[in-house]
Amino acid sequence: MTKAEIVANISNKLGLEKNETQKVVEHFMDEVKNSLESGENVYLRGFGSFIVKKRASKTGRNISKGTSIIIPAHNVPAFKPAKSFVESVKAKVKVK
Repeated sequence: MTKAEIVANISNKLGLEKNETQKVVEHFMDEVKNSLESGENVYLRGFGSFIVKKRASKTGRNISKGTSIIIPAHNVPAFKPAKSFVESVKAKVKVK
């Protein structure tokens, strides 16, 4: 599903204009992004959490040169779904 499909579905269900719905969706994504960039996690009860995970520094390999490099510690955004969300997906989505 794409952002355009999400906007279309929400606007159809709520009877709103697509351009207004798109603004709301984009502002929501901006707020989540800005919160994570400032080091704050975003908690949406019943849905999940957008969190900042810390990755430890590690040694990697540059295969083309055959040398070792040190990858510094860094933070990455992550999503952790709520337990009820996970259970719902398990129940409704069949294993292929």
